[in-house]
Amino acid sequence: MSLPRIFTAVAVFSALTLTNLLSQEATPEKSIIRVNSTLQSYNFLRPWEKGAPTPRRGLGALLEGNRVLVTSEMVVNSTYVELEHPSSGARVPGKIVGLDYEANLAVLEPANSNSEVFDGLEPLELDDSVVAGENLQVWQVEDNGDGVTTDVEVLRVNVGRYFIPGSSFLLYQVKGSLQARVNSFTLPVVKNGKLCGMLLSYSSKEQTAAVLPMPIIQSFLSDLEDGAYEGFPKLGVNIAQMLDETLREFAGVDEKNGGVFIRSVSKHSSAEKGGLKKGDVVLAIDGKAIDSRGNYVHEQYGKLSFAHLVGGNAKVGDKLKFDIIRDRKPMSLDIELVRKAPQDFLIDPYMFDRGPKYLIFGGLIFQELTLPYLESWGDEWPNRAPFKLVHANANPEEWEEEGRKKLVFLSNVLKTPSTLGYEQINSVILTKVNGNEINHIKDLAAAFADVPADGIHVIEFNDFPKVIYVDERASQMVNQQLLQYGIGQLQRLD
Repeated sequence: MSLPRIFTAVAVFSALTLTNLLSQEATPEKSIIRVNSTLQSYNFLRPWEKGAPTPRRGLGALLEGNRVLVTSEMVVNSTYVELEHPSSGARVPGKIVGLDYEANLAVLEPANSNSEVFDGLEPLELDDSVVAGENLQVWQVEDNGDGVTTDVEVLRVNVGRYFIPGSSFLLYQVKGSLQARVNSFTLPVVKNGKLCGMLLSYSSKEQTAAVLPMPIIQSFLSDLEDGAYEGFPKLGVNIAQMLDETLREFAGVDEKNGGVFIRSVSKHSSAEKGGLKKGDVVLAIDGKAIDSRGNYVHEQYGKLSFAHLVGGNAKVGDKLKFDIIRDRKPMSLDIELVRKAPQDFLIDPYMFDRGPKYLIFGGLIFQELTLPYLESWGDEWPNRAPFKLVHANANPEEWEEEGRKKLVFLSNVLKTPSTLGYEQINSVILTKVNGNEINHIKDLAAAFADVPADGIHVIEFNDFPKVIYVDERASQMVNQQLLQYGIGQLQRLD
């Protein structure tokens, strides 16, 4: 007996509908937001100036609650952020509600709720199950709003640098040929329609890319939930691999054991506060054995740098057990993890959304030394920047032992009546002004404000010319002239 035609049609329609529903999954057109930003960075060689505004376009992943995930590079030094619907072009000003330059992540929201930017769009689910050998998809959007999907293969999972020097986190290394798009600065990476990472960089020559993985994204988003973002902890050590037999014998490490040698410990870091010392050998962290190259075996990814145990697998406030060898004897330390903010370093490792601290006095330009200042000399800055400042950046311990909070230095000298004979002096670190020790820029401002009875300021340096003298009255006259002819602000102390 055959079914009536109407029931047959209904059955076929129901089957097709069910098939369509089952096959539906997130697509670029439905879960991507265009992000437009205007960036304006500071000039570290002329600290009273800012660079020209530059536009940047990228794609963000839509999350629950009308939040948009992008990399922090997308909004670094931003003066304006805008969210745009991928198809309709509806736009709304955006605001940053979460930001971590070390993890290279940011979360955006619309600045007001009266917007059509999210009409018809669906938030992405999250997936942290990626392993080496799997295929992922990189999402892009054409100018007309059509989605573009490119398959990439996960070659390996390792630990590497994201955006900030000295910050290493988990990475997916993938291979595939990506198409160039005008809004391709930052791109979502998905697995079976679920967000699993954000594209960090791409080499067209090698057709390989680095992907910021979901475990780091999840830690970032979880930290944001209570409104008091703490960031990712760091151990704060410089290590040496224990591959050399002489070093192993010196440290008292059995040749069958692994371990890494602690070369130095940063001030006020997790390591220093937890009792780690220079010369210690770390054998295991939280029960995970560390080999002679500094790796441990991760249950999902295989061999990873031990940095992931601290900076990617734990959070601020966690305590980890460190099994070490000190003075050829085994012992254990329970180390509570902390995060050292960039402004807490002797030399700021990065400086975004805030300008360099400086003070101009009579044509003498003083600054606090930062890594961005050194990087102003270009990619070859270790060889091109002033040698003594590069050396100070590489060896901050000797200055920290003196009690220095920051290194204030004379960066340049403008030719003025107050600075005659000093025009060639630059890149020397300040020690005292009028007998007052200078540990940060505010000390310098206070020292100049306390004018000596004879009106002559005595400025001392750690190196040639050792001492210079400037007249208070002449310097103040020059200061007024500088304000009138192009320098709008003589100091930035905060």
